[in-house]
Amino acid sequence: MCGINGLIYKTEGNKNTVEASVNTMNDLIIHRGPDDDGIYTNSNANSLIGMGMRRLSIIDLNSGKQPISNEDDSITIVFNGEIYNYKTLREDLISNGYTFKTESDTEVILKLYEHKGPEGFSLLDGMYAFSIYDTKKNKVYIARDFFGEKPLYYTKTEKAFIYASELKSLISNLGFKPEISRIGMNLFFRLTYIPAPYTIYKNIHKLEANTFIELDLKDFNFSTNEVYKINATKSNLNFEDAKKIVKEKVSESVESRSVSDVPIGTFLSGGVDSSVVSLCLADQTDSKIDTFSIGFEKATYDESDKSRTVANLINSNHHEFIINELDLKTNLDDILLNFDEPFADSSALPTFLVSNKTSKHLKVALTGDGGDEIFGGYNKYYVGKLNNKYTSTVPKWLHHSVNNLSKPLLNRKDDNRGLRYKIQKFLNSVSYDNSHYWNIISLGLTETDIKTFLQDPYIIPNIFDYYKEKTGINSPKSLNDFRVIDKHISLEGDMLVKVDRTSMLNSLECRAPFLNRDLFEFTLGLPEDFLLKSWNKKFILKEAFRDRFPEKFLDISKQGFGVPVGDWLRQSLKSELEHYINPEFLDKQNIFEKQDIISLVKNHISGKIDNSFKVWSYFCFQKWYTSIYQNL
Repeated sequence: MCGINGLIYKTEGNKNTVEASVNTMNDLIIHRGPDDDGIYTNSNANSLIGMGMRRLSIIDLNSGKQPISNEDDSITIVFNGEIYNYKTLREDLISNGYTFKTESDTEVILKLYEHKGPEGFSLLDGMYAFSIYDTKKNKVYIARDFFGEKPLYYTKTEKAFIYASELKSLISNLGFKPEISRIGMNLFFRLTYIPAPYTIYKNIHKLEANTFIELDLKDFNFSTNEVYKINATKSNLNFEDAKKIVKEKVSESVESRSVSDVPIGTFLSGGVDSSVVSLCLADQTDSKIDTFSIGFEKATYDESDKSRTVANLINSNHHEFIINELDLKTNLDDILLNFDEPFADSSALPTFLVSNKTSKHLKVALTGDGGDEIFGGYNKYYVGKLNNKYTSTVPKWLHHSVNNLSKPLLNRKDDNRGLRYKIQKFLNSVSYDNSHYWNIISLGLTETDIKTFLQDPYIIPNIFDYYKEKTGINSPKSLNDFRVIDKHISLEGDMLVKVDRTSMLNSLECRAPFLNRDLFEFTLGLPEDFLLKSWNKKFILKEAFRDRFPEKFLDISKQGFGVPVGDWLRQSLKSELEHYINPEFLDKQNIFEKQDIISLVKNHISGKIDNSFKVWSYFCFQKWYTSIYQNL
């Protein structure tokens, strides 16, 4: 695990200059790989290439130093991530006559490319971002894994092609201040994050998951290509047979994600996903495993009793850390600004804390991330299905009347996301044109809010059109529709970003066994009610492991990492928030409709209307704007 950087100039130049620039890029992400670093430079008649990396040593501790080149130095790679099937691939390559000088998964990718070219990337099972320079073809290949677990940003200017694991490294080599992307800004305020291929900056992109770039250095043109094409065939299995296969595939994935030359533990929240992963790892390990959880002093947020139940069941060496609101706020600025662009998922704060505590003991932790996307575990999935029943029963005119009349009754004056919040969220997302799921995933501002709070030049209509075309899903109706949309948007843009940045800020590698391409394909082919049976989410996963847990334990609902940001914005963050609605500041910034945004914030601060999500999104944007963008 590490971070990579690349800088390719369109013309010949000084190798020392590019080496110094890549060194600077590496230094900015030292938290991603404090154990080692490396730089490769080369030049030819029409380009100057620099590739760098920072390393967190997990596999092949002694000989896995990067960059790695082949025998004649014609092909060189820098790599961030882990390839879980590298030993199998290595054996196959050896049988085809290839020899190895290291035990690393990095060299396996290099030899696989030698053997099959970029078509070989589809054989990789893992999380990764890597770049390969082929001197004979005079091409650079840059690839990102199937789910987008590892980040990769890139841009092409008149003089250079630049790529990096984090935006801060890329920006350091631009030489100019990039414009704010209107598309990126609109996506952020709708979703509270920015999914690939967009960023907050115009002409700076995230490489999409399951994609590789082919950059031809002869003409400096590049193309993007799909790494792997999903092949999800409809299953004819009965439930019992499918359940057995699920259990086998999950167990096998945990085993494959456990390959390491250093000890591995798990995040154990006590929810279904982390409990299953921890159970499987404990089953596969002779000695006690280490499990890590955080609890909250505030009883309404604390669910540590669930993690203790599982820890006792699997006899783990359990580490429990009880935190309070002060703990959450202590590193607030560092956490938010490390995303390098606006990011408003408040659960990043407790994720940072559990990563920080775990990193004091281990370098690698397995997580339950992806279980909801793979097995249909989100409330929004059955809410999405409920829309079809609701709109076929309730006339449109009646819905509008109900929605308008209910708003005063459902209005909340505090950051309580209970029943009233859920009813309000559902009513606001109801759609009679099958756009309801796009409304459900919009956790920030509605399309109407965008038109109210942003000035006209910054408003982009139909902001989800790119993703509708990308997925081929304009009007999502089925559970598979919802899950495919989530893979492209919320999983890549929110969940995986949150875990990667907060864990790597603590030099901790997190691996997610549920994010297994084979497992995802398998569940896409299953009947919908195997996953979402009436109101029972993740049904087949629970049934597959039910006999291993106490009765009804897997049916206990879990509320997740709740963070009272709405209360903070009225209290400890109030003065900073008020600065962001100072009329002079807003006039100078010239992005927001001044009076409307001031009213939104003041209504929240006064307690008149709880606008937690909207105001927190606004706060996070302004935090980025004043701390990073203004200082570029």
